[in-house]
Amino acid sequence: MPIRETPALTYHGCGLTRDLPDSFTIGGMITVVGGGFAGVECVWALAEAGIDVTLYEMRPVRSTEAHQTDLLSELVCSNSFKSQDPDTPAGLLKTEMKALGSLVIPTGEKHSVPGGSALAVDRNLYAQEITARIENHLHITLIREEFTPEQAEAILNRGETLVIATGPLTSSPLGAWLATQTESEHLYFYDAVAPTVDASTIDYEIVFAQSRYDKGGGDDYLNCPFNKEEYEAFITALLAADRVPLKEFEDPKYFEGCKPIEEIASKGRDSLRFGNFKPVGLRDPRTDRRPWAVLQLRPENREKTLYSLVACQTRMKWGVQKEVLQMIPGLQNAEFVRLGVMHRNTYVESPRVVTSFLEFKNRPGLFIAGQITGVEGYVESAAMGIYVGQQLVRRARELPMVEPPRHCAYGSLISHLQDPTEREFAPMNINWGLLPDPPENPKKKDERRALKLAAARSAFSAWVDELLGAPVG
Repeated sequence: MPIRETPALTYHGCGLTRDLPDSFTIGGMITVVGGGFAGVECVWALAEAGIDVTLYEMRPVRSTEAHQTDLLSELVCSNSFKSQDPDTPAGLLKTEMKALGSLVIPTGEKHSVPGGSALAVDRNLYAQEITARIENHLHITLIREEFTPEQAEAILNRGETLVIATGPLTSSPLGAWLATQTESEHLYFYDAVAPTVDASTIDYEIVFAQSRYDKGGGDDYLNCPFNKEEYEAFITALLAADRVPLKEFEDPKYFEGCKPIEEIASKGRDSLRFGNFKPVGLRDPRTDRRPWAVLQLRPENREKTLYSLVACQTRMKWGVQKEVLQMIPGLQNAEFVRLGVMHRNTYVESPRVVTSFLEFKNRPGLFIAGQITGVEGYVESAAMGIYVGQQLVRRARELPMVEPPRHCAYGSLISHLQDPTEREFAPMNINWGLLPDPPENPKKKDERRALKLAAARSAFSAWVDELLGAPVG
């Protein structure tokens, strides 16, 4: 990216550095709620563009069940930001984030610790530096108090901009208010996410396409057929698998259709094949007979590059979960882009309620960022914060916001959040299946992925040039 100079800003290389006079401010009032990964990236993008922004973080006035400190961008679970390899989806996304001026990724790299190919960080040093840089920025006002629905309404009624970036542990009052903005009774306060596989790794010599009784299009689902011996071996492994223990603050009240498959199987070895795995209305073309049991796969996107395992929610630990699920006929070599998880979470049904710029369709000026949008993971959450921040920079300059192209990592995540495919919408991280297949679509995986990366880099280069290239005024 060439250097662009304006009276107020100077863009350097892939990152953004600016020399701003103390009095320089543009844009209207913007408030961001939540000092996690998305929140700090959002306010940083705005502040670095010379826009005054207020950040609310309720800790330490009110803590959560998972946080241990009052530091911003605290790592609650893993200390890994996933792969550093630029030729992986996670590495590709991090490269794009740095080009958009990320605070999180360069700070993580500065405080990295040995983690193999992954970017692992020193939790305390990383969060301490993030906190200090936010606290000391000329254009950021940090307020340590719980943000309320009344404040949200007041901000929006004044015609100002509000970004909710509160993550999976959103406070109950704010979560309830946000649910009213989605025109639904609730948000997804408890995840029951089924595993998802890369379609190109399914064995189509075994798996067949058919809807029950040929309803719908007749082949809307893929079917993994069990014979009796395969089913019995699967049930034995399923019942023996280690499960993720509940946290003290988690009180799982599962809907009947969302119970973990291992819990269903514990009621009787045939309970799954008479329930979630029932084979009725299906016929295996290899035998021309109804299978003993069937696990169905449903498309996760329009391109059908991803399939979720229908009614296959589970609390199995991830290591053993993959081993057990690869016992399913046709999935023996499957690559799972998302494994099953059941835990407390908060996110909106983005395809229905927000635009491609993550602004509520029915509430102009209200944006969401981070995991609450329906992305999964530290890096993806931070990426959505930068995305909203940079789009709001354009809005503040009275420039049109610019959608990311479908082929880059950003475009693939936004496409997931906008995809109207009929499904149980669930959080997703960046993965090969989200990146669209190339027109050539070679059979060899390495060749196909190399083409995906080339298309992503080309598309992103043009988009970032347009997104960041316009001068102020």
